[in-house]
Amino acid sequence: MLKMIEWINFTFLIVSVLFCTIYYIKSVQPAALEKKIGKIAYKKCTKYRIISSIFMFVIIINQFIYFYYPLPINFPRYFTWDYWISVIIAIAISVPSISLMFKGVHDAGKETIQPTKEQTLYGGIYEKIRHPQAIGEFGTWWIIPFLLNSPFLSLFSLVMIPIFYFFCVFEEKDLEFRYGRTYIEYRKRTGMFIPKFKRLAKK
Repeated sequence: MLKMIEWINFTFLIVSVLFCTIYYIKSVQPAALEKKIGKIAYKKCTKYRIISSIFMFVIIINQFIYFYYPLPINFPRYFTWDYWISVIIAIAISVPSISLMFKGVHDAGKETIQPTKEQTLYGGIYEKIRHPQAIGEFGTWWIIPFLLNSPFLSLFSLVMIPIFYFFCVFEEKDLEFRYGRTYIEYRKRTGMFIPKFKRLAKK
């Protein structure tokens, strides 16, 4: 049984990523769901967001288990450089990522977990970029792999690039459906991940 732990854990890791993705995408489409089931859709989406967060936590647990029970494959278990380099990389990633994520959470308020029909477009950092939480949270997926000094987990985390991109794409489609022209105009003046800089007016 112990020889199977590696593959069982890796299977759970894949399944957790899959369900985390499914439920998060479901959670960012309250307006579309409302057309089918009414205003209760917003409460449904809150539950979906919580379920997605639970699977995110399971993924973190899977990563730690993988450190002790790596797959029996021909792949380096540790980075070739000294461990302190991995720690510095983890810190360098965590400081801006966590700061940006918490700034986004602060400016979004309850909507971070609990979408409501009455919510207007956010202010604060959202006046510059549309997905600060996604950028910040995206970066955090490399903190644990580097702290564990694991090349495999660092490489595996690359799967989060398309996943987080699609999170934002599905969310924007629903926000456009939800706010209409207001959101379209907002999208024109803000960057998806990088702020838009106004061009200097020609003299």
